[in-house]
This record gives sequence, structure tokens and C-alpha cells, in this order.
Amino acid sequence: MDLFNSAFGKNITFLRPAFFIISGFIGIPNIKYYYAFLFFVYIISVLANTAVMAAIYLDHNLRTPKYIAVFNLALVDLLGNSAMVPKVLDIFLFNHPHISYNDCLTFLFFCYVFLSMQALNLVALSYDRVMAIVYPLHYQLKVTHRFMFSLIASFWVFVIIVVLIATGLLTRLSFCESVVIKSYFCDHGQIYWLACNDYTPSDITAWILLVLILWLPLSIVLLSYLIIGYALAKVATVRERMKGFKTCTAHLSLVAIYFLPILITFTLGANIEPNARIINLSLTSVFPPMLNPIIYVLQT
Repeated sequence: MDLFNSAFGKNITFLRPAFFIISGFIGIPNIKYYYAFLFFVYIISVLANTAVMAAIYLDHNLRTPKYIAVFNLALVDLLGNSAMVPKVLDIFLFNHPHISYNDCLTFLFFCYVFLSMQALNLVALSYDRVMAIVYPLHYQLKVTHRFMFSLIASFWVFVIIVVLIATGLLTRLSFCESVVIKSYFCDHGQIYWLACNDYTPSDITAWILLVLILWLPLSIVLLSYLIIGYALAKVATVRERMKGFKTCTAHLSLVAIYFLPILITFTLGANIEPNARIINLSLTSVFPPMLNPIIYVLQT
């Protein structure tokens, strides 16, 4: 992160705390049962996504371009939950709310990378549905192994770069008063709001990330289903229309489960009550990774 601090060739001193304190829920009794519930969801997620990746790897019939995206979805879900949940349990179940400055930024980086990749995975799978329904005769030409590998790899590079920039900008902030993060993990917005110097670059970056990683993927997914709906409307029989639409219902369910809570949370920003923000973010972080293999992958 020192690269960001010397980027302008000036010796600038920033006040960095030795640690942050993650507050978690405020004023809710017996909240440890909720964290125990998150642990239960995490175990199911790990087992289910591991089983999905093993099945795709071992079954040669599943080594198609579509299942490259499905495998990556399961991998991201597994890594995302593993980056988030064990640390959250350590903080709150074992009463370790203090986290060092560098560890907090590292925690933030990995959480946001995997959370963002979940959204872009849904974009990749929506593209697959468009090609399969709108261009069925050209599907194998348009959706190849090389194309899907390239698409997934480009998503990884894009997400890592933008999250790295957002994390790097945090190192140019000074913290001279409170070090209490009102969230359940090292939340980007909750960190830069604590700064005592100008945090405008981080604020602008946060809104750009909101557009690039949430609103834009959601817009692409919705546009893809408008195209699918238009194509199905031209199908002669109702039975064939329903058959085509049923192949998309699981994906649509996951789009709603993932996007709605997180869009509400990040769009409202500081206006949302802290406990409500934590519930929305924590459920959005752990539930889609558990439901993806159950609703989408196993059905497919």
C-alpha cells in the first residue's frame, strides 16, 4: 500500500490507528445465536459448493463452457464465505473485536473481491441463457470454452483492480478520533466515514464501484431477460415458451436474492440503520453461496 502513499512524490504523513474495533450488532440480546446460525449456513455452503466443484471436475459430460461459469460460481461462493464467516465468528463468538489496521484492509479486499465476483458470475450465466434461447443453433459457436475462460478471467482482473484501487485510497486517510467500525466486518464505507481528513476520493470511488459492480451487472442481467422474453414471445406454442422460461427461473431467483438486499443497503448508505445494514449484508454474503448449489447448480 505504500505505493499509494508516495504516488504524488510528496512526504505525506497519515494518522493510522494500530487497530480498528468492529462493533457488530448494537443493543440486540442473545445475538450470538445469530452468529451460530451463520456458522451453520457456512458449513452447508462449504459442503454443497465443494460437492458441485468435484462433480464438474470428475464428470466429463459437464466440461462444457456453461459449467466453466458454474464451477467459477461455486469457487467464488466457497472462497467468499471462507473469507468472511470464520473471521466474523472469531470476532463475535470468541470476543476478538480488535483487528489490526493492515489485517482490516486485507479482510476488506478479499470480502469485496468475492462479493463482487458473485454479481459478475450472474452476468456470465445470463449471457449463457441468452445465447442458448435466442441463438440455439449457433450456441456452440458463440459460447466456446475459450470465450468463457476469457470472460471469467477478465471479470477477475477487473474486480481485483477496482477493489485494489478502493483499498489503496483508504491508506491515504487519517483516523484521529473513533476507530469503531459500525458493521460486522471491515466495511469500506464505514471505514472512510471515520476519517478526519478529506475522504472525497474514497466517497467517489465507492459510488463508482456501486455502479460498476452492482448497478451495471444488474442492468445487463435485466436487459438479457428482456431479450429472452422477446425471443420467447415469438415462439408459437405456450408450452414451448414455458419450457424455455423454466430454464431461467433458478437464475432469476438468485439474481433477486443477491441484488435486492445489497442494492438497498449500499444505495441508502449512511441513511440505513446500522443493525439493518448488518443483517442485510450478512445474509447477502452467506445465503446466495448456500443457495446457489441447491437452487441453481443441482437443478441444472
